[in-house]
Amino acid sequence: MMDQSIKFDLDLINRYDKAGPRYTSYPTALELHEGFGDKEYRRHIAKSNAAGGPLSLYFHIPFCDTVCFYCACNKIITKNRKHAEPYLANLYKEIAMLGDLFDSNRVVNQLHWGGGTPTFLSYEQMKQLMVVTRQHFLLKDDDSGEYSIEVDPRETHSQTIKQLRELGFNRISLGLQDFDPAVQKAVNRIQSEEQTFSVLEAARAEGFRSTNIDLIYGLPLQTVATFSNTLDKILAAEPDRFSIFNYAHMPTRFKTQRQIKDADMPSADVKLDILQMVGQKLTEAGYVYIGMDHFAKPDDELAIAQREGKLYRNFQGYSTHSDCDLIGLGITSIGRVGDAYIQNVKELDEYDQLISQNKLPVFKGFELDEDDKIRRAVITQLICHFDLTYATIEQEFAINFADYFAKELHALAPMQSDGLLTVSEKGIHVLPAGRLLIRNICMVFDKYLAQKQQQFSRVI
Repeated sequence: MMDQSIKFDLDLINRYDKAGPRYTSYPTALELHEGFGDKEYRRHIAKSNAAGGPLSLYFHIPFCDTVCFYCACNKIITKNRKHAEPYLANLYKEIAMLGDLFDSNRVVNQLHWGGGTPTFLSYEQMKQLMVVTRQHFLLKDDDSGEYSIEVDPRETHSQTIKQLRELGFNRISLGLQDFDPAVQKAVNRIQSEEQTFSVLEAARAEGFRSTNIDLIYGLPLQTVATFSNTLDKILAAEPDRFSIFNYAHMPTRFKTQRQIKDADMPSADVKLDILQMVGQKLTEAGYVYIGMDHFAKPDDELAIAQREGKLYRNFQGYSTHSDCDLIGLGITSIGRVGDAYIQNVKELDEYDQLISQNKLPVFKGFELDEDDKIRRAVITQLICHFDLTYATIEQEFAINFADYFAKELHALAPMQSDGLLTVSEKGIHVLPAGRLLIRNICMVFDKYLAQKQQQFSRVI
């Protein structure tokens, strides 16, 4: 049985807490450039079709009813539900264009609606979006796919959950962040316990196979005591997964974060105390640490995939479908197709203009070379499984690991001395004290990092 434990070492965390990527991709999204457009995307779709295999679809629904001050997502704040109509019309056209380009016999094993707030859409709009998707892509109809949606409990009720289940969704993620009234007011997200737990209970009653709760630590006015109280209430409801993110306060980059008062921000020491409390409580409650802010019950698909060496990481986070090419649809969405990453345009006007010209709405992209693919394999293996066997990489890429990564292995020596990992003749093994700092370990293998590090949030 794989050891999925963590060890909280305050001294190590303080010494290693610097800015770094979250590695939902390697190279990271910062490497995407505007020299990659419609023509390049089509070339990589052809390469993807030649390789074959299943697909993953991500739909970005950018609309929100109200703004949450902490949010760094690409969103459009409006109370006018009609604003979604022209966007959906263009989204249907993009689905049709991409459906024509991808082989029709490729099964969609994974589908995800994110945002924004996907439940901003009416039931009729959601139903039509799924109908159009089924017209152009081969979706499963036996409930064996991993079809997930992010919901805002403030505008979701039992009837909505019933409808989502009927549309084919079988996994659900509930945004919460914190129950404390003062924190909720400071970030402009007022959400009751009743709203949250009624949605969670409805999801279980309708047969959703996985339930996830999103929390954020490091928000204004948070303390160990208040966040512990929030966590206790949610633990009593026993969701299958937790995503507990470190709030990255970057008001110079994200305009809405300027509404948060700097004086209300918890200190670095308080954030670390909260993190330690979270790890302790969840471990005691029987959850295992998947990595990068994610915890799951031992019988959850993510935990099982990690133990079996089948866990993967993509732009939506941890996944059990490493064999799927990921198609991003809608503004600002990012995909991974063939040997490339592709991001759509970020503005509604640009999206409308390109779609009306029957062009794929590509903003920028990145084509991986052989070195990128080797480093991606190393980073993915470490960040998903905390373990790397050199022979696996050597066989896949025909390299000698020790020679190819001589500089990197030398750079790991201080981490080995600090007890974060062990380096042997056969591979690298991340120890419990190194798992919270896995981003630091992966950063050693990132050749692009030096000139971009200031653009990332801190690892803890």
